[in-house]
Amino acid sequence: MNLRPDDLPARLEQPLAPLWAVHGNELLVLEAADAIRAAARSQGFDERETLIVDANFRWDALRLAAGNLSLFGGSRLIDLRIPTGKPGKDGGEALQRYAASPSAGIVTLITLPVLDWQTRKTVWYKAIAEAGFTIEYETPPRERLPAWIAQRLGAQGQSAPVETLEFIADHVEGNLLAAQQEIRKLGLLHGEGALTQAEVEAAVLNVARYDTNMLRQALVEGDPARCIRLLDGLRGEDAPPPLVLWAFATEIRTLAALRGGSDMGQPLPALFKAERIFDPARQRTLRAALARLTRPALSAALLHAARIDRMIKGLARGEIWNEFQHLALRLGQAHGIAAPGERAKRGGG
Repeated sequence: MNLRPDDLPARLEQPLAPLWAVHGNELLVLEAADAIRAAARSQGFDERETLIVDANFRWDALRLAAGNLSLFGGSRLIDLRIPTGKPGKDGGEALQRYAASPSAGIVTLITLPVLDWQTRKTVWYKAIAEAGFTIEYETPPRERLPAWIAQRLGAQGQSAPVETLEFIADHVEGNLLAAQQEIRKLGLLHGEGALTQAEVEAAVLNVARYDTNMLRQALVEGDPARCIRLLDGLRGEDAPPPLVLWAFATEIRTLAALRGGSDMGQPLPALFKAERIFDPARQRTLRAALARLTRPALSAALLHAARIDRMIKGLARGEIWNEFQHLALRLGQAHGIAAPGERAKRGGG
């Protein structure tokens, strides 16, 4: 069955299920896997065999590991790691067979990266869920990151005001491993108690990672301030402008297709299916965006993106990154209100 992350500690106090699959954010998966390994040791699974799936991995190794008798007669933990999250056809069939006939005295822990919805629908994934537990660890979205940081600080006896938590979140967004390192550093530097803004600013490095997926989410959410910050970060990391434009164009075209179909009376569930949008969280975000953006606004945004494309190709003059910012502001406005500067241009024309 699928287990909620918050339910794992209580479940580990009970006898362990024979099969576990943990996937999602690297840091959170690592912490969950460590907790499962510790529980296995405390329950007498003294031996551990680690298998790492790479291009040369033979799936017979999994069956052999489960079938080998323990040298000391004890129970054993098999630690199977699939870094790509894609076991392939042979691996999928091997995992399905393995889940169907668990071996006595064996607990198997499978760790994987973030899995897409197609992978979570595969036969092998469902077989693991039926035989044991699957747990998905999502990266906290930006709006929940300050609360996540506060919880981690609280675990080491520290606290910080809201504006300080926001400061930390801005500097570690997209990099949860580095966020945890910065939190631990604050614990080492200042000990228990309330942290001040000055103490945090002096200690926390800017370790945020910026990528176009984060930008796409901010665009759809209509968060101009975050878009500007992400664009500044992408520019500082020398992100290629065509890739940034692709992020804009992809979301604008998706929204335009949904807006157009909805205006013609088509139900959104059918439109989501046609656009291959199956993730419930993304569907909710897009619904909110459609309530904000009209068809004329999206048509104007597409024309704006086309103008930036001409700039990138050297066919039009203009400052590309400034235009990205203006386009982000346009998409962040409710009901298609022009971005700053657009009214002046129209009035002067």
